[in-house]
Amino acid sequence: MRRPFVTIFLIVAAAVACGAVAGNPPSVAFTDVTAAAGLRFVHNNGAFGSKYLPETLGSGCLFLDADGDGWQDILLLNSTNWPGHAGPKSSLALYRNNRNGTFTDVTAASGLGVELYALGGAAADYDNDGRTDLYVTALGGNRLFRNAGAGTFVDVTRAAGVAAGGFSTSALWFDYDNDGKLDLFVARYVEWSIEKDLFCTLDGKAKSYCTPESYNGQSPVLYRNRGDGTFEDVTRRAGLQDPTSKGLGVAMLDFDDDGWIDLFVANDTQPNKLYRNLGNGTFKDVATSAGVAFSEAGVARAGMGVDAADYDGSGRPSIIIGNFSNEMMALYHNEGSGLFIDDAPSSAIGRASLLTLTFGCFFFDYDLDGRLDIFAVNGHVADDINRVQRRVTYAQPAHLFHNAGRRQFEDASRDAGAALQRPIVGRGAAYADYDNDGDLDLLMTANTGAAVLLRNDGGNRNGALRVRTIGTTSNRDGIGARVDVTVAGGGRQRQVVKTGSSYCSQSELPLTFGLGSAAAVTDVRVRWPSGRVDVLGRTAANQTITIQEGKGLIDAKPIGRK
Repeated sequence: MRRPFVTIFLIVAAAVACGAVAGNPPSVAFTDVTAAAGLRFVHNNGAFGSKYLPETLGSGCLFLDADGDGWQDILLLNSTNWPGHAGPKSSLALYRNNRNGTFTDVTAASGLGVELYALGGAAADYDNDGRTDLYVTALGGNRLFRNAGAGTFVDVTRAAGVAAGGFSTSALWFDYDNDGKLDLFVARYVEWSIEKDLFCTLDGKAKSYCTPESYNGQSPVLYRNRGDGTFEDVTRRAGLQDPTSKGLGVAMLDFDDDGWIDLFVANDTQPNKLYRNLGNGTFKDVATSAGVAFSEAGVARAGMGVDAADYDGSGRPSIIIGNFSNEMMALYHNEGSGLFIDDAPSSAIGRASLLTLTFGCFFFDYDLDGRLDIFAVNGHVADDINRVQRRVTYAQPAHLFHNAGRRQFEDASRDAGAALQRPIVGRGAAYADYDNDGDLDLLMTANTGAAVLLRNDGGNRNGALRVRTIGTTSNRDGIGARVDVTVAGGGRQRQVVKTGSSYCSQSELPLTFGLGSAAAVTDVRVRWPSGRVDVLGRTAANQTITIQEGKGLIDAKPIGRK
């Protein structure tokens, strides 16, 4: 999060950015249903005037099925008061989905009502017992909560050996060695503690928040799952030890389509990293040769959130990154030759995001037309930024970019309802079909602000196919499985079952394929991490189907059925 600046390159890029693609965005609105849904959560960053660096960040959010009933619950991550400074208690908050559009706060009985300076999290079934477990990142030590059933969790951090320590941010579960057990990657930020806090100032008098350049970076951590409830730190052996890293966002992707999951780390003021999985337990950073380490001007930007997906139907995952204000977002298109090209500077994305500071961001198909759109939540880190940059504000509205095809996006933010136009100090963001009506809803968090739940109204005018995966030889959640569907009447789509992405957040694991007006897909093909391929024939639209490795279709329910 460097000091705001505008380079000549960015000014020129903004000037030449093309306008919106011709045509009107779809008639979809996102409605704020936070209060009606029963969410009563406000983030606490602990600020009391000492201007500690972690206060500028803020926490994320997760959609997860904590009780295994097939409906997405919500976990909201919270920080806490600093030692010696009293204030209202704050903790993680788990909200159970009541299946009627409302949620109930079940934190007290869940075992998750712990106070820690939490930032991010990742949810998956790491022990293959059929229940979703939870990893929470924090300042000073992370927590692993094993799901004990009935929506209750037990802290097994010490026994598992995954505390990490330091200043952890985003995390994800993935099977990097394809042995059927989920491993854990944890991004970390900088070497900061109260004892190491520095005095930074803008005017030579009053203390202000330091930038990350003031502190040394901190290496990410890779934990290998031994399969007995414990993990081994294999960071150095895997080639991921990097003390210069200042990671805030992480995404999993198989960018070279070799069947081994790669990693992308969005770094703040340091070059981004694209770690190619070599298939032998090690990774190699290829970000510079791939063109994703720096901006087109050769500058390391302040990367926050990140996601990867096939948004253009090429079969290859491209990358979206949220960056600092005056840097614009990045949209790295996968050219298929190991090279990525940033399309943002010459698109509506670059123009719209030039002055915003983007944290959470991801691809999702909000109108179910079969093309992945982009959502981004924004908010500055300096509450007085408007004094020094008149065009930049602390609280900022979100971005919604509609995929118009042919690698073009249009800014649909103003056409998607008043809720998206309301400025917040945005941080985390995730999506899920929490009300089981077929379209994807949004969840956002704000630094020292209330969480916001936005219901998608109108997206389900088009049809959808929702796909849930269960691994057998592969990990039980099927994380890393590649799902291809062929839509009746033409068109192929590819998605990957994944954790992580966005900023310190996680969206639901089931995949949603928008089908437009098509009544069916002609086939569904799943390539599992084990290498096995399962194929289904013609499948009707507007269903949630469950595919099990080696068995194929084992369940199908109409969307909207409890």
